[in-house]
Amino acid sequence: MSATAAVLGKIGLPAPLKKIAAQRWDAIIVGAGHNGLACATYLARAGKRVLVLESRERVGGACTIEEPFPGVRMSPCAYLAGLLHPLVVEELGLPSRGFSWTPAVNGLFVPFPDGSSIQLWDDDAQCEAEVRRFAPQDVAGWHGMNDVVRRLRDALRPAGKHDVWIGDAPSQEELEQRIAGDAEARSLLFDWSMAEFVERYLTDERLQSAYLGQGVIGTNASPFDAGTASIRFHHASGRLGGMPGMWGYVKGGMGMVSFYFCDAAREAGATVATGVSVARIVPGEGVLLESGERIHAPVVISNADPVRTLRMLDTAADATWAGNVRAVPIEGCTVKLNVLLHELPNFHARPGTLQAHHYGQINTPLTKAEWKVGHAAAREGKLPEHLWCELYFQSVHDASVVPDGMHTMSVFAQYVPYRFAAGTWDVHRDAVRDLALASIGRFCSNMDTAVAAVQTLGPPDIEQKVGLTGGHIFQGECLPAYMWSKRLTARTPMPGVYLCGAATHPGGSVIGINGRNAAMAVLRDAGDAQ
Repeated sequence: MSATAAVLGKIGLPAPLKKIAAQRWDAIIVGAGHNGLACATYLARAGKRVLVLESRERVGGACTIEEPFPGVRMSPCAYLAGLLHPLVVEELGLPSRGFSWTPAVNGLFVPFPDGSSIQLWDDDAQCEAEVRRFAPQDVAGWHGMNDVVRRLRDALRPAGKHDVWIGDAPSQEELEQRIAGDAEARSLLFDWSMAEFVERYLTDERLQSAYLGQGVIGTNASPFDAGTASIRFHHASGRLGGMPGMWGYVKGGMGMVSFYFCDAAREAGATVATGVSVARIVPGEGVLLESGERIHAPVVISNADPVRTLRMLDTAADATWAGNVRAVPIEGCTVKLNVLLHELPNFHARPGTLQAHHYGQINTPLTKAEWKVGHAAAREGKLPEHLWCELYFQSVHDASVVPDGMHTMSVFAQYVPYRFAAGTWDVHRDAVRDLALASIGRFCSNMDTAVAAVQTLGPPDIEQKVGLTGGHIFQGECLPAYMWSKRLTARTPMPGVYLCGAATHPGGSVIGINGRNAAMAVLRDAGDAQ
C-alpha cells in the first residue's frame, strides 16, 4: 500500500520548519507535482540531500486525488495516462509499488446531432470496420492519416534510448534529420492546422469533426490555427506499456502516479514537506519561506510554472530569460467538471447506460463553424453556444473510487474565457456548468436525472487550486513555436536555478521525464552524471 496514498497525499511536515531550515541541503525542489517528485527521486538516489517544498496541503499538483464529494475519489485535473514515460515507470519501480492501468482500447466514441455515431477503436481492424461502415470512401485516407502519425512517432520517439524526449531538447536540425524525406511528417510536426490535417486525408465532414478536438486539447487555439495538428501528434506519441499511442485509466485514479513518485522520493532519502510556501528563490543560496525561514541550498529546482518561478526570483531573474518566460502564452481556455452520476449517460445514437463506448473516451463534437465561433467568443470573454467536451469514466474500470451504484464522469471542455467581458467566474460558474452539461445532454436522454453533483473548475479555479498560472494545464502553450529547442530549458541563466515542470522539454501532460531530464542536468553540472 502506498504510504502517500493512505493519506491522499496530505503528508504534512516531517519535522518542525526550524529543524528543516537548520539542515544542510544539496537541492531544494519548489513544488511537489509529479515532475518535481520524479526529479527529487533521481537526485536523492544519486546521494544528494533533497528537500521538496509544496505550498498546498497535498502532493501531486494537477495530478493528485481528492474527495470532491463524500466517498468519491477523483483527480481534479489529470484524468488518463498515456504519455507517462516508460523509462520513468521502470526506473522508479512503479509496477512494484502497485501501479496498474487499464488501456482504453475502446478508443473514442463520437455521436453526432443527426443521430449517427462512430466508435474509433484503438484496434486497427475494429476501427477500420467502423470507418468502412460510416464513411467507406475514407478508409484509405484514414489509414494514411494514422500512418503519418506512426511514422513520426517511430522517427522521433522509438522505444529505447534514442527517444528524443530523453535529455536535452533536440535542435531543429536534429529533428529535420530524423524526418528527412517525409514531407507529411514534417508538416504534421511543424505546420498543419488540425483542420488541414483531417481535410487532407478525410472527406466525410462528420468524420473530420470527430478528430478536430484532438488537435486543441488544452490549447488556446482554434483547430484552424497553424500548428494545431502537432498537438494531436504530441498526445499520440506515447508508448506506455509498450502500446504506442494508447491512453488508459490508472487504478485508484491518476493521482496515484504522483503518490507513487512521492513514495519513491522518500524511499530514496528525499524529504517532502507540504503546507510550506516559498516566497523567494535566491540563486546560489536557497529559498526564503513565506513564514520567514531561510533554507540554504546551492541548487533550487522549480516545479512551479515559469511565471510563478519568475515572481519568486523577483529582481534576481535574468532579464533575457524573464522576457522568454513572458513570451510564452499561458492563458488557459479549458473548464473541468468532476461529476458524480446516478447512472452513465444514455446516448441517443447508441442507447444503454453501460455500453462499449463508456469504456473509452467520448467526445461531443462541434461543427467547423461552431469551432470557429466558440474560440472567438471565448477570446472576447464570452461563452459559446456549445462546448466541445471529452468525457472519461474512471468508475467503469475501477469501482473502488465511488460508492456502490454510482459513477464518476470527468469532463474536459473548451473554450471558456479566463476572464469574462462582464462579471467574474464566481458570477458565471453555474452558467458554465449548465452549458457543459447541456453540450453533453443534447446527445443523451438522461443527463437531467443522471447527475448527482458537480464540481466546476474554470481556468482561474485551476490557477488557484493547483497553482498553474492562467489555469493553463501545460504551463504554457505546446504549439510548435514553443516546443522542442524553443521550449524553456531545465537550466536557467541564474546560478543554481533549474526548472523541471511541464514548461520544459518535452512539454505538458503527466510524463515524468521532465523531472528526470532536470535531475540529469543538475547531476551533469555538478560533475555527478551517471
